[in-house]
Parts: sequence; structure tokens; C-alpha cells
Amino acid sequence: MRKQNIFYTDDDTDDLNFFKEIVEGLDENFEVYTQVCANDLIYALENPPPNPNVVFLDINMPGINGLEALKMVRKNTVTADLPVIMLSTSKDEALIDKARLYGATYYLPKSGDFEKLKKSIEHVLSINWKSFITTEHNFVYQY
Repeated sequence: MRKQNIFYTDDDTDDLNFFKEIVEGLDENFEVYTQVCANDLIYALENPPPNPNVVFLDINMPGINGLEALKMVRKNTVTADLPVIMLSTSKDEALIDKARLYGATYYLPKSGDFEKLKKSIEHVLSINWKSFITTEHNFVYQY
């Protein structure tokens, strides 16, 4: 099996470290690349390698927030179809709807419980993103 490159952008270094620990513990074929801001994500996407198979993106970041970064990803013809998973502590319905309307593939609420977070990330990484079709009914991970 080929390596699956996963990008995760979040300004919280603890969250980045937890995510990396979880993903790398799930499967040796996952390679995690982290960015601490949207500018770093956009730069990494525009200057491969590596090319990501999936992007996890926090919403609440200083400077360019995750929703603005999502719009930038969708405007670029090279990354327009890339699976983008919004990973946020916010469960605000309006924000979730906005993420879906801006083109997010999936919304994963962050859990403060390590085991729940691990289970949710494992679920997301098990989805076949090539055949997944986002709808308002399957957009949000339910604990």
C-alpha cells in the first residue's frame, strides 16, 4: 500500500501533536504533514511534493481562518477536488453550514477526550473519499 499523505493545519501545537500521534499510531502507511497557519498550508499545496490525499483544517486560526483557507483551496484548479475535513471545537450550526457551502468535504468536531478523538479520526481516515458524496445528512461526524 502506498503512503497516504495527510496535511493538518492548526495554530494549536498541542492539537497538531495529538493528531500526529493518533494518525501515526493507526497505520504506518499514513504520513502526517503539519502546518501552523493557512499561509503555510497554501504554500505547501502550491509547492509539492508531497501531495496530500486529504487535508484536515482547523477553522479558528489567527490571520487567514480555516474557512478563508478552504475558499482558497477550492479556487485553485489543482486542489479544487481535494478532500478537506474541517476539524474544529465549534459545533455552531451556522458555522458548520458555512463550511459545507464553502466546499468542505466533511466536518469533524474536536473532542477533548483523547479516545473519542482517536475514534473519530480513525473513522474519517477509513472513508473512501474518491466515492464519498457530501450531503447535509452525512457532513458532520456524530459521536
